[in-house]
Amino acid sequence: MGHWWHTNITEPGKLPLLLALSAFVLTFAVTRTITRMIRAGKGPFRNITPGGVHIHHVVPGVVLSVVGGFGAVASGRHGVTAGVFAVIFGVGAGLVLDEFALILHLDDVYWTEEGRRSVEVVVLTASLVLLVLAGFSPLGVDDVSGDEQQSRLSVILSVVINFCFVLIALFKGKARMAVVGTLVPFIALIGAIRLARPTSPWARRFYRGRHRARSRAVLRAYHHDVRWVGPRRRFQDLIGGAPDRVPLPPAPRS
Repeated sequence: MGHWWHTNITEPGKLPLLLALSAFVLTFAVTRTITRMIRAGKGPFRNITPGGVHIHHVVPGVVLSVVGGFGAVASGRHGVTAGVFAVIFGVGAGLVLDEFALILHLDDVYWTEEGRRSVEVVVLTASLVLLVLAGFSPLGVDDVSGDEQQSRLSVILSVVINFCFVLIALFKGKARMAVVGTLVPFIALIGAIRLARPTSPWARRFYRGRHRARSRAVLRAYHHDVRWVGPRRRFQDLIGGAPDRVPLPPAPRS
């Protein structure tokens, strides 16, 4: 175990990244627990509202991210200082991304349907960092053989091709596959080949006069959503809490 740790974590300089990821996940879990307790009116925790202004936890998160980020860059990948700044950055990133939906919508949508975006971004970020720790390299450069690494042209070509696949997947409305595809090229290729989402820029541009392709895209998106939206929502509710239910308007009297 000690040899594996030294070979795969310590020697490659991945310990700060592991510490940052651990701090990131732990901070998100603790923050969500506290906010759910505040929402339920349990425990000693309350919102911070000095002078009537609600101070969201994204504010200290930004400060910690800036301090930890610059400190990590200055301290390198080895040593105690690098680990400390990595933890600070992980805590700050956890606080910031927990309120990603607030930054996106510029509104307090924490407990609404729009607030689910924060949970999605946190899970996606943690998954990508885990892939990096597992040895995946962005844009698949690590998959290039030793002979090909000596040729910068082949490396650049592989990067450009995979980047094109990522862009195509993104324009087809497959944002998750595009992001993961930056680390796993095969995922980006699948996203680029498959039919676009019917509301994506790709569908609006290339399926406009192709009624059969548009119908297939709508049907595939419908089946995909029916299969996965429910489990994804339950998973998000388990992690971040269920959003507030908006009451239906009263039925008009006849």
